[in-house]
Amino acid sequence: MQALFVKELRQFFSSLTGYLSIGLFLLLMGLFLFVFPDTSIFDFGYATLDKYFELAPWILLLLVPAVTMRSLSDEFKSGTWELLKTRPVSLWQIVWAKYAASLTVVLLALLPTLLYVLTISMLSINGSIDTGGIAGSYIGLILLAGAFTAIGIASSALTANPIVSFLLAAFMSFLLYSAFAVVAGIPALQGGADYWVALLGMDEHYKNVSRGVIALNDVLYFGVIIGLFLFGTRSLLARR
Repeated sequence: MQALFVKELRQFFSSLTGYLSIGLFLLLMGLFLFVFPDTSIFDFGYATLDKYFELAPWILLLLVPAVTMRSLSDEFKSGTWELLKTRPVSLWQIVWAKYAASLTVVLLALLPTLLYVLTISMLSINGSIDTGGIAGSYIGLILLAGAFTAIGIASSALTANPIVSFLLAAFMSFLLYSAFAVVAGIPALQGGADYWVALLGMDEHYKNVSRGVIALNDVLYFGVIIGLFLFGTRSLLARR
């Protein structure tokens, strides 16, 4: 499993695609936070990263599928899946190695954004910032990235076409992240049912964690999403 994990990381960074994906993510976040007037923290008037944590999930909706789209689809397309099955690794080990490698890449893309914390600390009065809220928001982003990555791996197991895999992952991630919140806003559901519908979506749980309160039910929610999609990936591979 460790050898497969290292192989996946090397494969991702051996091509220009890997560096472009991370570079574009950081470029977009930088433009939104420091250049574009509607979202710039300089125009916001407060030393806060709220805009970053509002925008980051939407950028991850594109970054994560770009990272995962070739993880299994390329194996099917190139015919190396048949060779991989002959190795002394179980299907679960293959799934976990692919998942761990992809998630590592996504976390590496988030790592440089810690500089934003230093930036707003320097901009704030006496360097006072809401460290608890920022820490909770980063934990929320990590959980969200883990769920998006599991969805991306499952999408890659569905097809031998990386582009189709990308579109499937982006679409399913979008639905699970925001569709339930939209449905909960329907007037007919107001007054009770809207709360339970909203809880089915990732957006509600991400917001809860981002407030700095790490509740068990929010962590379990993301754990269930990750587990279901990885189990689905294993089931898809077993059919091949």
